[in-house]
Order: sequence, then structure tokens, then C-alpha cells
Amino acid sequence: MTEASAQQNLAGKVALVTGAARGIGRAIALALARRGADLVISDIDEDGAKQTAAAISELGRRSLAVRCDVSRRDEVEALVNETVTQLGSLDILINNAGITRDTLLVRMTEEQWDLVLDINLKGTFFGCQAAAKRMMKARAGKIINLASITGLIGNVGQANYSASKAGVIALTRTVAKELAARNIQVNAIAPGFIETEMTREVSEKARAAFLENIPLKRAGKPEDVAQLVCFLASADADYITGQCITIDGGLTIN
Repeated sequence: MTEASAQQNLAGKVALVTGAARGIGRAIALALARRGADLVISDIDEDGAKQTAAAISELGRRSLAVRCDVSRRDEVEALVNETVTQLGSLDILINNAGITRDTLLVRMTEEQWDLVLDINLKGTFFGCQAAAKRMMKARAGKIINLASITGLIGNVGQANYSASKAGVIALTRTVAKELAARNIQVNAIAPGFIETEMTREVSEKARAAFLENIPLKRAGKPEDVAQLVCFLASADADYITGQCITIDGGLTIN
């Protein structure tokens, strides 16, 4: 593929990215737009979503910002419906919205557990379900769920987050099997230590420990994740489904 065609390999596609006001979600949305896709930007932070949508409009793509709490089925269904109504279709769904509420197991409250599972896992379920109904009729689509290496290897102080991301991986594989006959590819991405507002809250001691165990000896960038999303969203990945791809600088190498 030439550089020119690579930059337009999603032309005519409509993508929806949740949690796209900042960080990885914003980087994903901008990368998809640079490849020709029109975007719906969803986040509970409405002002941040509008800023991302404005940046996409500056790239010459259609964009729409919609506030959505992904833990609410009615809001997710309304989000998908508005995407199709305003932009004409839904070809690509990126379930990126997620939060952390870190603490040790013995100190974790039921509220901390429920909130993380509701947004990270149930929100992904709602997104997959709402998008699948549209994509099945079109007999085509791409769903990409953001998991985490903690869903594969666990992490101290993140029982809720790790459980939610392990659930996302299992959900991805099951949904991929169910939707394959309708030509819908469903994959997960498991980032490692990526420079975002969320990881900047990690203590210097924990950060140093992470970097020491990364063979590439650096943290990843949101753009690193975005490039992988763009590949999985493109026709180049039409024969890839049900996979969980780590992007972690080698951190999970056994």
C-alpha cells in the first residue's frame, strides 16, 4: 500500500470512539480521521469530546460529539442510533471508555468494584450489543475493545480493573465467534504502560519498576495504540478476529 492510499484506507467509513475526550481515545479518533474516517466522539466529559470533534473537523472529516455514560444501556443505544442518523452508518466501533479505582483487595469497597466493572466491562458489552444490531444488518463491521495487560497478568491494587479487562478479553472472543458469520471482526487490544493522564497518577517508584521490566525501556504513547487500532479497523485485518493483541514494549514476554 502506498503512503497516499494508507492515509485514506478508511475513506467513507464511520467510526464511533468512546472515552475519546483525551488520552488513548483522542489519539485513536484523530488517527482514524487522518485515514479518511468520519467520527462520532463520545465521552462523559462533553467539553472534552467537543474539543476532540473540533480537531477532527479541522482535518476535513465529519465529526459529532455526544455525551454518553457507557454504563447506561439506554444512553449507549441512543449513541449508536444518533451515529447512524447523523452520519449514515456505523462501520467501526472502538470501546475505549474506562476508569480505575485502585486499592488493595482488602480495602476495596463494593462501590469501587461495581463502578469499574460497570464502565469497563458492562459498558463494553452495551457497546458491542448496540453496534452488533446495526452491523449484522449491513453484514460488515469492525469492533475493537480496549483491554489491558492487567487482564492477562493481573496487577497489585487493581483487582477490579484487572477483572474488568479480563472480562473484556473473554467477551471479545465470544462476540467474535457469534458475529463472524455476518462478516464482523471483533478484536481486543491490551496496552501496557502508556503515557496518559491515568498513568501519570502512578507513583515514581511504581513507574520505575514498570520501565525496568519493559524490554524496550520506555513507556508507550497513545499514538502507538492508535496505529494498531487503525490496522485492525482496516480491510488489511479482514481475516483477523477474536484476538487479543498486546502492545506493551515486550512487558509480557515470558
